[in-house]
Parts: sequence; C-alpha cells; structure tokens
Amino acid sequence: TCMDVRLDPAAAFGIKLGDAHVIRNAGGSAREALRSLVFSNQLLGTTEIFVIKHTHCGLSVNTNDSINQRIVKNLGEDALAEFNGLDWFPFAEPEQGVKDDIAFLKANKAIPESVTISGWVYDVGTGKVGPVRN
Repeated sequence: TCMDVRLDPAAAFGIKLGDAHVIRNAGGSAREALRSLVFSNQLLGTTEIFVIKHTHCGLSVNTNDSINQRIVKNLGEDALAEFNGLDWFPFAEPEQGVKDDIAFLKANKAIPESVTISGWVYDVGTGKVGPVRN
C-alpha cells in the first residue's frame, strides 16, 4: 500500500497487530515492493497479497519527469543522478494502477501461482475501501 499517512490498512481491513506484513511505499507500487513480497512469501510464509492504492495519491498527479524536475530544482543534477533513471511508477487512475500491479505480480515468476492476489482502492474522502475487479 501507499505510504500516505491518511491510510490505515489495519483499520480498513480489520487486521490485528502481527496478522499481516504491511509493505508501504510511495504510490503503493508492487514493482517497488517485489523484494519484500518475495521475502515475506518465501521466508515468512505469506500466502496472500493485497494490492492497495488510494484516491488523491501524489503519484497519480505527477509523472517521472515532474518528479525528476522537482529533485533537480531542489537538490541539483547530482542528486537526480543518484537515482540512475529510476521509474517512480506514476499512475493516472488508482483502479487501473491496481490492475496493472496485479498483472505484474501474476506474471512474475518469483510470486508462486498459489499466492492469492487481490486489489483494493481506498477512498481518502470517505475512509472506505472497495475491491477492484479484473
């Protein structure tokens, strides 16, 4: 899920402390979380993945170029070079972003077919979470 402080995945899904590995990053990117997802599955036995994005996400209103320009403006070209052309994984619409991440995970050989993957969108205005249907 996204690192946005407006999201509380445990409360949204009724998860108790110790019941889930919650992996957070900017935009809730499954691609960025892959390393942690594989670790969670292979070393800790996780058998289910929830892909969660939310409305009004900063990565839904920015592009790789706009983020890179901000870094250059605030920190300089040398700081941008530290990212080596990193993809920030922006997305235009949360539901489609979730679908894209699910497709990525299902196609990835490091995620076993036995792992259940579902998608969700959290509405920051209402505090409600809804499923994304493929």
